[in-house]
Amino acid sequence: MRTPIEMPKLGYDMETGKVAAWIAKVGDSVSRGDVIAEIETEKSTVEMEASASGTLVEIVHEAGDDDIAVGAVIGYLDDEA
Repeated sequence: MRTPIEMPKLGYDMETGKVAAWIAKVGDSVSRGDVIAEIETEKSTVEMEASASGTLVEIVHEAGDDDIAVGAVIGYLDDEA
């Protein structure tokens, strides 16, 4: 089953963020809690952990993409891939 990875809300007034880097690559197996990406806000860069276990099957927003709305899908994990 595909699970969306969404741009997290990292602060009270955060409306958009930037994918600073993908730590996981498409095809990588990840466990819940593994760092999969770095998200940049106006104030800091934060490591983003996987919310589920599975395989990273698609990256919707590449590293460097900015002005991504909070809650927007940035990638997908699949627990059956």
